[in-house]
Formats: sequence, structure tokens, C-alpha cells
Amino acid sequence: MGAPSALPLLLLLACCWAPGGANLSQDDSQPWTSDETVVAGGTVVLKCQVKDHEDSSLQWSNPAQQTLYFGEKRALRDNRIQLVKSTPHELSISISNVALADEGEYTCSIFTMPVRTAKSLVTVLGIPQKPVISGYKSSLREKDTTTLSCQSSGSKPAAQLTWRKGDQELHGESTRIQEDPNGKTFTVSSSVTFQVTREDDGADIVCSVNHESLKGADRSTAQRIEVLYTPTAKIRPDPPHPREGQKLLLHCEGRGNPVPQQYVWEKEGSVPPLKMAQESALIFPFLNKSDSGTYGCTATSNMGSYKAYYTLNVNDPSPVPSSSSTYHAIIGGIVAFIVFLLLILLIFLGHYLIRHKGTYLTHEAKGSDDAPDADTAIINAEGGQSGGDDKKEYFI
Repeated sequence: MGAPSALPLLLLLACCWAPGGANLSQDDSQPWTSDETVVAGGTVVLKCQVKDHEDSSLQWSNPAQQTLYFGEKRALRDNRIQLVKSTPHELSISISNVALADEGEYTCSIFTMPVRTAKSLVTVLGIPQKPVISGYKSSLREKDTTTLSCQSSGSKPAAQLTWRKGDQELHGESTRIQEDPNGKTFTVSSSVTFQVTREDDGADIVCSVNHESLKGADRSTAQRIEVLYTPTAKIRPDPPHPREGQKLLLHCEGRGNPVPQQYVWEKEGSVPPLKMAQESALIFPFLNKSDSGTYGCTATSNMGSYKAYYTLNVNDPSPVPSSSSTYHAIIGGIVAFIVFLLLILLIFLGHYLIRHKGTYLTHEAKGSDDAPDADTAIINAEGGQSGGDDKKEYFI
């Protein structure tokens, strides 16, 4: 019987001696807060709450143990610190334009017996500066290898740097971290090495800084590079299907950096070159069959030269069906269809008139059979003074 009677006493002792010294029966008088993270230059709100204030006021103190507010009364002359809410159960204050020096542990106290406190750790994030790219000095030649460096200061905690070329990610070296002289923020740096091609001419090499204080906002710097490369060329005829008697222009379209500045035309089997000039077009005012052959265009710049070829076949002067002739054919077809419809209409109309004309003549003939003969007349005459009432018929 002794063991069961001791169990309630053991449970009571376990509750009173809980880990951390918490007295569960007196938690209502213990204030509570929360840790806060704020970006430098922003505003943080510190909230302290208590369920049972025991007729005492709440108080906020900074990491240097300076009282900021005691209830609704301001204790520290700092216009950045403002009262948000003051009741017997809550004391909330705000700190605007937060600086790195404001980071630390803030204390909320309630002066009961004994005094109870709660801590709020304020973490201030240092915003990284816009990254700076160095290492690019002048134009690069195709297949050259170059190294660019990127640096950003002022981040807390240390930021990360990434590289990309247009939409393509570049794998640079790992971000290097160095503490700033203020002992609170960091300077980060990174380098990337790559070989350039002609497709990289005019490309942007971008260094971006990633940090939680940016909240997803882009903070990057771009360096546009110029790549010098040998020219290329192709020949384009105008018109595309030349015929005898037409005017023809052969355009030598050169591309490169720098762009080709000289074009030399030649025809296989013909000496000397046909044309040497800055203009890229070879003109045939009036094509002949003798103009057929293979033509070459050499485009030259400071980086080198490139030769393109085109085989010219002069076709017969017979016209090639064009869009205008097709248009005329369509119009002719429409006109023929309309004429055909008109002929059908005339045929039906003529047939209709013939049928109704015959019906009219038939009715006219029947009417003439019922009438008196045209050569017969019946003349009725009354007798005169001597003839009395007798009637006489005369046939003519």
C-alpha cells in the first residue's frame, strides 16, 4: 500500500523540477518574444507578450542593456525607435533604418517577483554591393583564352557569385570570402576563364551576386566582349533565275569583324580579275549566253580573306510564268465561267419563250373556228312601205 501512495508525490516533484527550471504552474507570468531578421536599412518590430502581468509593466532593452521603453514611456532618445503597442499584456516597438550595429540580443523584462525576462535575437543582413568585373581590356581574337574577375563587398553573411554568358552558365572558380575592415560584412570574389569563338562577338558576360537580403532581386553586372574573326562570304543573284537579255546583279555578302573592306571578282578561265572595289556587287547590264560560267568573289579584311563561288547558267529568254500571268489566268477563268452561266440562262429563257408562244398561237386558232365565216354576212332588213313585216336574207 505504501508504493502506490508515493506515486502522486513523485509526479508533483517531476513537474516542479522540469528541465530548464521551468515551473509549469507559473508560466502565465513568463513573457515570450521571437527572433527577427531584418535587412540593413529596413524596419524591425519587436513584440513582447505576457499572459499574467501581475500588475507590472513590460520593458524593452537593447544589447547594451539600455532601456528603450518602459511601458508606454520612452527611455532612450532615438527617433528611429517608436512605440507600436502598449497594453498590460503586450509591449511592441519598432526600429527603423536598422544598421549593422543594431544587431544583437534584445531583452524583454517584467518586474514581478522574481523578475522574468525573454530574449529576442535580431539579425541584420548586409546587402551586397553591385558586382564589379575586371580583366577585359580590348578586343579578343577568335580562339583566344581570357580570364575575367568579379568582386562584391558589403554582404552579411557572405554572398555567392555566379557567371553566365548570355543564357549559358559559365563554371567559374569557387567564391573567395574576405572579411571587411568593419568586422561585420564580407567581400566576395570569383574568376572565370574561357575560350572565345566568333559566336561570342557582342556577347555579354554576366556576374551575378546571390544573397538572401536581395529576396530574389537581380543584382548583376555585364561585360560585353568583342571578338575579331576572319570573314565569310556568299554570293546571291538578283534575280534568282537569270535569263538572256535581263540585267543581273551578283551580290557578294561578306560577314566578319571587322567587316570585309575589299571584294575581288573573277571568272574561271578569265584573266585578269573582273573587278576590284569596295562595292560588293558585280553587274551584268545585258546577259548573254557567253556570260555563263563560274564566278568567284574574294572578301578581304584585316583578319584575312574568304572566297565564295557561284555558277551562272543563263537561261533562254522565254518568259517564266510569273505571278502576273497567274493572276491573268485566274481572271480569264472567272470571265469564262460567267459567260457559260449567261449562255445557260439564255438557253433556258429561249426555251421558255418558245413554249409560251406556241400556247398563245393554239388559243388564237381555236377562237377563229367559233366565229362567223369571213365570207358570209347575214343581213336582216325590214320591209318598206310596200313590203310589210317580211324578213329577207341575203348571202354574199
